[in-house]
Amino acid sequence: MKVYLFIPLLLTACTTEQQSVSSLRKIDPVDFSHVRIQDKFWSPRLDKHKTATLPVCIDQIENQTGRMQNFENAALGTGAHSGIFFDDSDVYKALEGIAYSLINNPDPELEQKADEWIDKFAAAQQPDGYLNTYYILTDPSSRWTNMDKHEMYCAGHMIEAAVAYYQATGKTKLLDVCTHKVDHMMELFGPEKAHWVPGHEEIELALVKLSEVTGKPEYLDFAYWLLEERGRGHGTTNGEGNWDVAYYQDIVPVRELTDISGHAVRSMYLYCGMADVAAMKNDTGYIAALDRLWDDVVLRNMYITGGIGSSRQNEGFTEDYDLPNLEAYCETCASVGMVLWNQRMNQFTGDSKYIDVLERSMYNGALAGISLDGDRFFYVNPLESTGNHHRKEWYGCACCPSQISRFLPSIGNYIYGISDDALWVNLYIGNETTFPVDGKPVTLIQETDYPWDGNIRLTVQADQPVKKQLKLRLPDWCNAYSLTVNGEAVNNQTAGNPAGNNRTDHKNTASALTDKGYLVIGSWKPGDVIELNLAMPTELVAADPRVKQNAGKRAVQRGPLVYCVEEQDNAIAPDDMLLTDNTRFSSRFEPELLGGITVIEASDDEQNNITFIPYYSWDNRESGRMKVWIDKQ
Repeated sequence: MKVYLFIPLLLTACTTEQQSVSSLRKIDPVDFSHVRIQDKFWSPRLDKHKTATLPVCIDQIENQTGRMQNFENAALGTGAHSGIFFDDSDVYKALEGIAYSLINNPDPELEQKADEWIDKFAAAQQPDGYLNTYYILTDPSSRWTNMDKHEMYCAGHMIEAAVAYYQATGKTKLLDVCTHKVDHMMELFGPEKAHWVPGHEEIELALVKLSEVTGKPEYLDFAYWLLEERGRGHGTTNGEGNWDVAYYQDIVPVRELTDISGHAVRSMYLYCGMADVAAMKNDTGYIAALDRLWDDVVLRNMYITGGIGSSRQNEGFTEDYDLPNLEAYCETCASVGMVLWNQRMNQFTGDSKYIDVLERSMYNGALAGISLDGDRFFYVNPLESTGNHHRKEWYGCACCPSQISRFLPSIGNYIYGISDDALWVNLYIGNETTFPVDGKPVTLIQETDYPWDGNIRLTVQADQPVKKQLKLRLPDWCNAYSLTVNGEAVNNQTAGNPAGNNRTDHKNTASALTDKGYLVIGSWKPGDVIELNLAMPTELVAADPRVKQNAGKRAVQRGPLVYCVEEQDNAIAPDDMLLTDNTRFSSRFEPELLGGITVIEASDDEQNNITFIPYYSWDNRESGRMKVWIDKQ
């Protein structure tokens, strides 16, 4: 078995160079509307999203919590506001999830439901463009007096929902509501106007989307202005509390940031907004800051599950290498944020290390946030439980259920990237996608049982040779691979020392070079069959020795999946389990267990077997203790 530091020493900072506007973001995603997932692992989850997750969200919003009643009351100008001041955002995120579902699964009834919601949003909007049910129903005179009351945060999620719904249906009613709201904000805030520092970031990345879909550069400029407001002493809660500059990412101007601080989800949205603005504004200073921040997050503050945020007190960060297990916060929204941010970083650099983190966060930190039946959710994702931590159908603060509802149907967005010279295969998920090359359609069919095994088969369908490189990611957990093109072996190597590293003269289909963690096939043609086999042994993982909570412990990982022990599978209590140098591991696929999983068994001559299951699948049966990090002798 292999033992290595979890916080990998090979993940070095990316050097930022001066680049042209066109090269700052070199890779675009192949939109998930062009990706049809056919996969034993993900297809059932997408089915459950439509049949269970969305119905739960709709029922909670319409019938259980009063969230939709708030919009109805606001339209009438009477009645009380129920819930928390940012509850509008949950409705918008659920609508975004509906829109994404409609893109690949048209459903007239679901679309009608969305139209009904949008009509209620529009009816609640004030003549000047303002829309926030909390202030409309409680104290309209206090609008825009407290930067931490999430007015712009809610507006950002409304914008994202509007863009998604427009892309799904072509309907512009909600886009019109959003532009009216943003125009209202821009009348109040901006250069030579009032200052504003959103207490919860989100509006920044949403404004970039709105600018792109409307063709209005002033919305991009407003996003940039909001980012530049930070770290200059403008933040305030209007006497309702202390403005903690670290908590709100307001400690220094954003291009001077070096360390992550405060609330984890807010940080992720900030970094996504910075990346989006940097790409449009050609701001290499922002990219340099994001490089520094990525090192701080991944090398010093990330859990093995890809989760971030160790402290319940601030839903975020304390000090470097402080990663408790039982008390870990690891909000589901933050893991989704890691997916969003790392995709953007990969688009700038073409470096696979960002997709490695994206994959880790997606399969472990984010996927644990929803039950196998798709109807219950984790807000907090600890790496240890005494048996009293369980998913719920909803939360008073329901950002995580609505977040998952919009994340799951969009996972096809992370599989492929396309650049001027290459198609990038980032994730291994069974699917069929079609994309244009030189004006001609090219279809790529991917077949795999990933994440249970590392065999991937890609078949090319096209009318002519494809004049792009094909780049296949070699995951950081993979130490050996084999590659064939049309049955011919191609430079099979251990991944730690692949041939031709950093070369750029990719000419011959019969040889594969590597570049920043990608195998590069120089040309491909109709009928080509490319088979990649990634070795997927069970591995013991050691934490960085500076993580005191994991001293003398090990975790188990197989492929992209982190494993844990649950009490109901084992005769030994988790606290009494012990791994040794003599521990042997075996794995087997159990199709009837937890939706079908690969189980790992550990055994030696001194104790009974220890059974490990994937971390994402825990708490889907009877209550019991759980652990990721196990003592090692």
